[in-house]
Amino acid sequence: MRKTFGLLALAFAMTSCNGIFSGLYDEVEASSPYGFIQVNEADNSGTIYIDARDYEKWTYISLKDKLIDTSNMVKEEPEPRHWDFALHRYDVKTNQAAAHETDFLTMDAVKAHGHYDEGSFTADTAGRVVVDMSTMMDGYLGYHESNVNKVLSRWLSVDTGTMPPIYTLSGKVYVLRLADGTFAALLFTDFMDEASVKGYVTIKYIYPL
Repeated sequence: MRKTFGLLALAFAMTSCNGIFSGLYDEVEASSPYGFIQVNEADNSGTIYIDARDYEKWTYISLKDKLIDTSNMVKEEPEPRHWDFALHRYDVKTNQAAAHETDFLTMDAVKAHGHYDEGSFTADTAGRVVVDMSTMMDGYLGYHESNVNKVLSRWLSVDTGTMPPIYTLSGKVYVLRLADGTFAALLFTDFMDEASVKGYVTIKYIYPL
């Protein structure tokens, strides 16, 4: 882990800092189940519910195996062997995949379109994510080097220019081209639970597309 010093306002402007203020307001503990909470084998669709509150962890999702695992990057825990994409709070990375942001707002529209390989696909790039919020009031944050997919990470915009921050879902469907050439559709529909605790992410998916 590396701590970066500087003006806090500049740190907030970085994409990798999405959602860093939210811990200040989330005092309620939620107890909802998480994982692959809905699976429809008939049309390859389902819903994934993830507890992504821990800034030190990546949560790994295997669409093929319908499994979820985590690793603590600060403690240098290894990644799981099989995974397709992963979440760190609101950051997203992939396992040698690439992502495309569509103009579709529903899964039905993506299925009706039928051409999944159109458009430009963006692979992950080197970046960093916030892992330590405890020094925020001192004017700096703790970061950890990590690959991030900038396109997938656009699913949620966090405007830290106001207090409290303004959270805006893109509402768009993202097509993921996996390393084996198969495609998945992802629609991020929420970033908090029923008690409005932020860091709980709901994702609708179709795999294979």
